[in-house]
Amino acid sequence: MSLREDPAWVQRSEHVLRPNIGRVISRIYLPGQEIAQEGSSRAPAILERVLALDDAQVADQLESLRKSFSPRHRDLQAIWQAHFALLRHRIAGAGRLSVNQRDLIGAYFTQEFSIESAALFNPSMVQHPDQSGILEGSTRFIMTLRAVGEGHISSIEFRTGVISAIGIIVFDPLPEFSVLPEGKPVTYSRMAFEQVLNDLGGDQTNSDFVLESLPELFTHRDLDRALDELREQRLTRGSAARTIDRFEWIAACSYGIEFPSTSPLQERVIMPRSPDETHGIEDVRMVRFHCDDESTKYFGTYTAYNGRSIASHLIETADFASFDVTQMTGPGAMNKGMALFPRRIGDSYYALSRADRESNYITCSDDMHHWYEPVLIQMPLESWEIVQLGNCGSPIETPAGWLVLTHGVGPMRQYSIGALLLDLEDPTIVIGQLTTPILTATEVERSGYVPNVVYSCGGMLHGHLLVLPYGCSDTETRIALVDLDQLLHALQPSETLETS
Repeated sequence: MSLREDPAWVQRSEHVLRPNIGRVISRIYLPGQEIAQEGSSRAPAILERVLALDDAQVADQLESLRKSFSPRHRDLQAIWQAHFALLRHRIAGAGRLSVNQRDLIGAYFTQEFSIESAALFNPSMVQHPDQSGILEGSTRFIMTLRAVGEGHISSIEFRTGVISAIGIIVFDPLPEFSVLPEGKPVTYSRMAFEQVLNDLGGDQTNSDFVLESLPELFTHRDLDRALDELREQRLTRGSAARTIDRFEWIAACSYGIEFPSTSPLQERVIMPRSPDETHGIEDVRMVRFHCDDESTKYFGTYTAYNGRSIASHLIETADFASFDVTQMTGPGAMNKGMALFPRRIGDSYYALSRADRESNYITCSDDMHHWYEPVLIQMPLESWEIVQLGNCGSPIETPAGWLVLTHGVGPMRQYSIGALLLDLEDPTIVIGQLTTPILTATEVERSGYVPNVVYSCGGMLHGHLLVLPYGCSDTETRIALVDLDQLLHALQPSETLETS
């Protein structure tokens, strides 16, 4: 039973996606450097002890390790070899070591990391770029989820499946392994760097000196040359070191990654890579974006968290194999929960924003990176949203207007999911809004890491059905099916919000 009665036009499915405590990735392990306080590596002593093992001991160890760990990794030996390569420079005569010795050294410097042992929640759903091979009237989908694992670090995972013409959802088999991407070359934008530097504030003299020596689009090698010119003048340019740190930090926060084309989408995992997101990639709001040339891309906005502060980032892909990540800037991107509209309106990009941390706003952009001063569209007024409001994903275009799923926080920190309807031509105009929620937590959903929460990062239209995946109490994921026509009918007329 729900804490509130569900509307008659909402049906909860039986699907539950729960975290898998056995799902792991492999990482390099450097004993002595894994602790929070400063410490030196114990690698030399460990290498000495491993190399003292005789051939029989090495073979026995490897046989035991393969039996225990191979079922959890797609190519365990490749992992060991990659980690051995990172340590090779520490080993005299490394070229004379046997394959077994190299593998065992790699194993001693490998650790498993649990990626979803704590939670799998806050999903968004989009149409899959490949709709071939399915029955007429069906839709293949991609669900993007926030996984929380060891150390409460959040990453991005994916699930796929098909919705039939009559609304039956079938998920593809769960991932057997986990695959991490490799980095790829990045082209940087001088304008994007300038926008981030403007947000950071302070004396821009040194920054301008570097920017003036960079082309409009540049590589990391170009950046290194420009920073070297500043280093040469550091004696006469105060704060040069700080400026160099800023440029290198901005560059590190803009990166590209690529998965093997043969890896199943469900096995792909995006872990934090940049200094902005060392403690997590949170709540990706993925949207299928219709470009002016009639092509489609996929964009996701997410919260990057470094343990002290948050930042809004943009992730872009065309195929869910190759991704590009950049920072978002400007007053419209200063808080959590941005969500992009799925196409341009006029000459501008639009997004939902929560600039004051408690109300819903609209912001616009010329380039999808720098976002202008947001416009207030909804304040917390209903009893179930008095504490704060926010969005639950990108707006969905309907003939009646832009359908915006919202979340509201009420007494006892209960989260509920509601909805707004915005004008198609001017999304700052509110046409209607629900006075009661679409969803609140049921008894089986209300207990978890953060109790009494239902929360979505985006639904998907399937004909006249709104497929609404949602996280339950920051622990697991479920799905509700909403009759679109009845939802639009239930949205009550609303006077346009006047803002000064």
